[in-house]
This record gives sequence, C-alpha cells and structure tokens, in this order.
Amino acid sequence: MELWLLLPLAFVFSLYMTAVIRRYALAKNIIDIPNSRSSHSTPTPRGGGVAIVLTFLLGCPVLAFYDTISMSVAFTLIIAAGGVALLGFLDDHGHVAARWRLLGHFSAAILCVYSLGGLPPMSFFGFKIDLGWAGALAAVLYLVWMLNLYNFMDGIDGLASVEAVCASCGAALIFWLLGYHDLVWPPLLLSATVMGFLYWNFPPARIFMGDAGSGFLGVVLGFLSLISAWSDSKFLWVWLILLGVFIVDATLTLFRRFLRGEKVYEAHRSHAYQFAARYFNSHRVVTLAVIGINVFWLFPIALSVALLDLDGLTGMLIAYAPICVLAFKFGAGQAELKG
Repeated sequence: MELWLLLPLAFVFSLYMTAVIRRYALAKNIIDIPNSRSSHSTPTPRGGGVAIVLTFLLGCPVLAFYDTISMSVAFTLIIAAGGVALLGFLDDHGHVAARWRLLGHFSAAILCVYSLGGLPPMSFFGFKIDLGWAGALAAVLYLVWMLNLYNFMDGIDGLASVEAVCASCGAALIFWLLGYHDLVWPPLLLSATVMGFLYWNFPPARIFMGDAGSGFLGVVLGFLSLISAWSDSKFLWVWLILLGVFIVDATLTLFRRFLRGEKVYEAHRSHAYQFAARYFNSHRVVTLAVIGINVFWLFPIALSVALLDLDGLTGMLIAYAPICVLAFKFGAGQAELKG
C-alpha cells in the first residue's frame, strides 16, 4: 500500500466509526443533557472522540512500518495517549476523581518525555540553551497543560476539531516546505482522522467529542510538537504559535479564575470563546472565526519563524498579542453573571 492511501482510509474509517458510536450512544441514552454550565441547548450524544482515538492509534503502526516514526514513538503514543483516552472515556461514562485523572495525565506526560530523552536545546533570541532536567520538567508540565486545556476548550460545536485540523495541516505544510518529509505524516494522519469526526461535529453538532477525544488530541498535539523539536528546535515555536488560540484563551481564563479563588477544575462557561458564542448566538460564527485566525494570522507567523528565521519567542509574542486583546474583549475568565 502506498503511504498516502492511509489518509483517505483514516478519514473514511473515522467517519464510519463516528456514525457507529453515535448510533450506539443514542440507543444506550449516552446523551449530554444541557445544564446551567453548558454552551448547547439540545440534548446531544457524546463520546464521538473514541473514533479519533481508534483511527489514529491504528494508523501509528502503519507509520512505523514505513519508518516515518520510530517503533518507540508508536508504542508511546499507543500507551500514553491511549491511556489518556481511556481515562477520559471512564470519566465520560461515570466519574474519575480529579486526583486520579491528574496522576494519569502526569504519568502519560512523563512517559512521553522520557521516550524522547527530555527537551532539546531551545533557541531564545538567537541563543541556544540546554535546559537539562529543568527542560524535561517543563516539557512534562507543558504536556499536562496541553491535555487539560484541550478539555477546557472543547465546549462548542466543532471548535476542538477545527483547531486540531488547522494546527496539524499548518505544521505538516511547514515541515514539507523545509524538507522534513517524515515529520509530515503524523500530523496529516491526525488531521485526516479528525476531519472524519468533524463531519458529524461541525455546528450544529450531531455528536460531541467527550473527554476521551479532547484529552487525547491535547496530548498527541503536544507530543508531536516535542518530537518535531528534536529535528529543529524552532518547530516547537511553530506549534506553540499554531495552537495560539487555545493556549491564550485557556491560560488567561484559568489565571483570572485562580486569582478570584475559584476552583479551576470545575466546569464553567467563562472562556472567551464561550462568551463569544453567546454574544453572537452562534457556535458556527466562532468556530469559523477561529479557522480564519489560524489561517490568516497564526500560520503566516509560524511560517516566518520556520522559513524567514524570525526568532521563535518573538514570533509567539507577536502572534499572541492580538489574541490576548480579543480574549480580554470577550471576557476570558470573567465572572459569570448569576441568574
């Protein structure tokens, strides 16, 4: 089989598996019922992210067979990301205490970082610095935050899906332009997989992703960014820029809620994207706007870092500045009005 055939196969399999899971969820009444903390108003089946998990993990051994990723990377993805997905699945269908979820998240992150040998030397304003054990610790914290912020940002129809597709396709194009052809395939596989699910999840969503899918996407995207950084450290900056919408909104929201003394792990509707969805009375408008920000703002800056040698940290700050303004404009982390 030609490797490129894996992409349409992944799309079709994910599309079909999402339909199967949706039918099962409806039959078993696995339904997300709207409540005061919800951003939707219609009861909707959940758990569709399992299709993303199964499809991507089945594709990993194929990528390893074609030597686009190592067997150790494939094994780590299956164990670590698969474990995160299983934990999310159990939480979707019951309740897993926050301390056990966090233990699982840190275990998966440590396995990912250990398998890579830590964090590679990073460039800051033209200086390359090897952070050693501090870099490894930072990488673990980064993966845990990526995993959780993706859970937080999966709150309106299609948003988590389009973010994964935009970031993955943007990174893959940059890798291809710079001649890192092996790095192209994992994000392309992830993108094809998510697009199969997105057919059912685009607003108005006919099924939700659930924690199994959102946590999985967060840790996989974070892990792929660390893998690429070992080929060239500027690629980590590229991923951080491409994922800027989610990183900025989630981080500002968490920080402002923490300063008010709120329980940051509790469900809420105070992310900027949630306020925006209520302001426009539309999930679709916000999801399409995020696509526009990714394509017309974040991707060109990431491309400048990769191709024009713009300093990575400088590029990230430039990329994040207007997103921070938008996040504050729409009230990221602002206290919700009661009643």
